[in-house]
Amino acid sequence: MPDTQRPMAVTLQVVSIVLFTFIGYLNIGIPLAVLPGYVHSQLGYGAVIAGLVISVQYLATLLSRPYAGKIIDNLGSKRAVLIGLVGCGLSGVFMLLAAWFSSLPAFSLGCLLIGRLVLGSAESLVGSGAIGWGIGRVGAADTAKVISWNGIASYGALAVGAPLGVLLVSHLGLWSMGVSIILLAVLGVLLAWKKQAAPIVPGIRLPFMNVLGRVLPHGCALALGSIGFGTIATFITLYYSTQHWDNAVWALSLFGASFIGARLLFGNLINRIGGFRVAIACLSVEVLGLLLLWLAPDAQLALAGAALRGFGFSGVLPALGVEAVSLVPASSRGSAVGAYSLFIDLSLGITGPLAGAVAAGFGFASIFLFAALAAFAGLLLSVYLYRQAPKARETRDA
Repeated sequence: MPDTQRPMAVTLQVVSIVLFTFIGYLNIGIPLAVLPGYVHSQLGYGAVIAGLVISVQYLATLLSRPYAGKIIDNLGSKRAVLIGLVGCGLSGVFMLLAAWFSSLPAFSLGCLLIGRLVLGSAESLVGSGAIGWGIGRVGAADTAKVISWNGIASYGALAVGAPLGVLLVSHLGLWSMGVSIILLAVLGVLLAWKKQAAPIVPGIRLPFMNVLGRVLPHGCALALGSIGFGTIATFITLYYSTQHWDNAVWALSLFGASFIGARLLFGNLINRIGGFRVAIACLSVEVLGLLLLWLAPDAQLALAGAALRGFGFSGVLPALGVEAVSLVPASSRGSAVGAYSLFIDLSLGITGPLAGAVAAGFGFASIFLFAALAAFAGLLLSVYLYRQAPKARETRDA
């Protein structure tokens, strides 16, 4: 049984499953630092369209979360991961088409947008499916560990994927990203195919809107804290370019490295002191990092701001996630994970165009002040939820 496994055995079991999240998010990270510049410079579109190309993926993830939750709860999390990996491969095909028809800007942009929509739908299946698969294999008591390691896999993949994508394009061309994504998806399917599935939990499935209502306040705090990631992921390369700084891709990598480091250092803190306390502390650090990015006079301090932001955000998602998932019965856990994750998709989906509009009106540095204010609002909401937690637990138990 999951609860009789030793801590190291549990960790190894979790890591073997979140590997599929790593593969899925590596497919997301590879084009992350390349596409905004490609759309803006080579295809000739503005900052808002460049942001839209990134954000449309998150919009697709947002819209597909309810369907992904149903697949996980009814067909199993392994099936969801496999379907998602196939979708990742299909997005690579559209990336290839966009590269081959770069001389036709409108057609190339259309292929990119379709591929991003497919990739976004695949992300909801792989990310939530891996969490459900992990919890099903090791038990609900290790929910925080599963969500934490899933986050390490996802942001670690982004940290590795961003510079890898830049290297691929600089040496081989845009087409190499499409081929890499297809090959990674095939590898993921082969690895997942024979791996033991998690049992499907019997019981009444709560309607998705019911689940959504339960996790709504936690999700709103997560969404506000996620805007900083959207601004860094989408516009850090253009921000560095306007400041005449080099090596913008290292800001993404340092963000991911500090994110992973914080998860490894403080992975057990949620179970020891509670999710809300961890979220409040992490959001405070995140606000400081975003303010430093806003005020940075040189690339070195901008890197420090990105590192602080990654360090702070590392605990927000699992800390609030543990509190949110605990409000829903195990038979609807997949829907709960999907509903909670929906808010980070919503945040990232609107951040690109919204931050692009802020940058167009006030300059690229101003988007980090905008993100800092949003994170501060998430901090205030987390404090409120912490104070209301005893009452919420009484309502759940009743």
